[in-house]
Amino acid sequence: MNRPDASRVRGLYAITDPRLTPGDSMLSAAEAALRGGASMLQYRDKHADTATRRHRAARLALLCQDHGALFIVNDDAALAAEVEADGVHLGQSDGAVDSARRLLGSDKLIGVSCHGRLELAQKAADEGADYLALGRFFDSRTKPEAPPATLETLRRARRRFHQPLVAIGGVNAHNAGQLIEAGADAVAVIHALFGLADPADVTHAGVEAAARQLAGLFNR
Repeated sequence: MNRPDASRVRGLYAITDPRLTPGDSMLSAAEAALRGGASMLQYRDKHADTATRRHRAARLALLCQDHGALFIVNDDAALAAEVEADGVHLGQSDGAVDSARRLLGSDKLIGVSCHGRLELAQKAADEGADYLALGRFFDSRTKPEAPPATLETLRRARRRFHQPLVAIGGVNAHNAGQLIEAGADAVAVIHALFGLADPADVTHAGVEAAARQLAGLFNR
C-alpha cells in the first residue's frame, strides 16, 4: 500500500481566507504566496457555494502543481478527491480520518487539528493522520475563541510523535522562529500573509514579500 510522503509537510503553510482576499483575488494572492516560497497551501472557504468552491479549488490545485507545493482542502474530503488535491485537513468536527482515507486513497495526506491537547493528537495519530496541527499559540484573528496552546505542549508533542507538526494561531514572522525551535515542521499562516493583500496591486507584492520572509526562517 502506498503511503503519502509526509516529509513534504515542512515550511510555510499558507491558508486562504475569502474575507481578506474576496472573489478571485484569492487566486492571485495565493499565487503570490507560492512565489514567495509557501510549500503548502490550504483552501479554506466556509461560505462559498459548491460551484465556487469547486472552481477555486481546481484553480488552486493547478497553481500548487505549477509551484511544486502541496495543495490541501479544508474540511471537505470529497472536494479534495474531486480536484485531486494532495490531501485534506480535518477539524475535530469534520469527520473521521478513516472516512477521509476511503474517499482519498492511501497516498493522500490527512491532517487533523488537535488544538493544544496531546490526547487529541494521540487519537489522530492512532487513527492514521499524516500530520498533526497544534494551536492557537498566539492571539488569532481567525479563531480568537480557539483554546490556547503552549510552546511546552509543542515540545512534548515533538518528543512523542513522529508525524510532522504544524503550528497555527497568530503566527507571523516575529514569532514563528520560536515555534520552529520548539519542534514545528511547518507554520500555518493566514493574516500575516493575506492580510497584506493590496487590491490595487494585482501582483500582491506584499504577500509575496511576507511569504519569502516566513519561508526563509526554515533555511536558517
